[in-house]
Amino acid sequence: MKTVSLAATASSDSASKAARIRKRYLSRSGRCALFLLLTIALLSIAAPLVTSHSPQIVSGPSLASPSLAHPLGTDELGVDLWAQLVFGGRISLIVGIATAILAGIGGGIIGIIAGYRGGLTDRLIMRLIDILLVLPDLPVMIVLAAFFGPSVVTFFVVLSAFSWVTTARIVRSRVLVLRERGYIKMAESYGAGTFYLLHRHFLPEIFPLATVGMIRLAGRAIVAEAGLSFLGLGDPTSRSWGLIMHHALSFNGIYYTDFWKWWLLSPWLALTLTVTALAILGRDLEKIADPRMEKRQC
Repeated sequence: MKTVSLAATASSDSASKAARIRKRYLSRSGRCALFLLLTIALLSIAAPLVTSHSPQIVSGPSLASPSLAHPLGTDELGVDLWAQLVFGGRISLIVGIATAILAGIGGGIIGIIAGYRGGLTDRLIMRLIDILLVLPDLPVMIVLAAFFGPSVVTFFVVLSAFSWVTTARIVRSRVLVLRERGYIKMAESYGAGTFYLLHRHFLPEIFPLATVGMIRLAGRAIVAEAGLSFLGLGDPTSRSWGLIMHHALSFNGIYYTDFWKWWLLSPWLALTLTVTALAILGRDLEKIADPRMEKRQC
């Protein structure tokens, strides 16, 4: 009986150890999402190599059906839709990644300052965050995009201005917990400066959470850019996914023909797959960064 008990205990320990190791890596859906994102990014970066047509110049008859020459057909002007799709992916990915980096880094720094300094600084920053959270971001972004004019830089600045607050709140709450830890108090008593505490103790704990927040911000920024472009506020020369859908729905009788199957469905599918893959990847990385998420979901 003792031998059986020891064997069962060893088997249980090995199973729990294997489970902990599995939690350090992406799940099967997470790996599929990462592969999909890498594929979309590579197609967008290598756009001149995967299509022989320009996204701006007429290259065939108007409203042509999908064929070998035009895999997704053409629009009402005769511009190749596959070229517009792969070149438009650059705009969506650039806006999403740039917004996520700026808002993630800026929100992380502001959250660290608010959580570590406390007092009046913390109260002022939190009141600003509360105001930005209450404001309806989409109408304000529409007004700002219309005021400053349609351009990729405008999207980047406007989206970043409204995207940093979530990361700042998450980082601040984590810093509030960390600064009460015993080793932080001991380091401060020994004369450790703010810069030393930040790069030695705070950043290693905060960076995984900030990275997850940046991935989520990228998906949000891509959707917001597509929404603004869909409303006609996008750069007319960018040919982003939202602008392609805007032109498709502006065509009279789009739903009474078969054109929507390749003109409207393809950019919508690309946008949906990208945002869904980012959400799945962010979920898996959050579980890795904070194993308690697994227990809360069970």
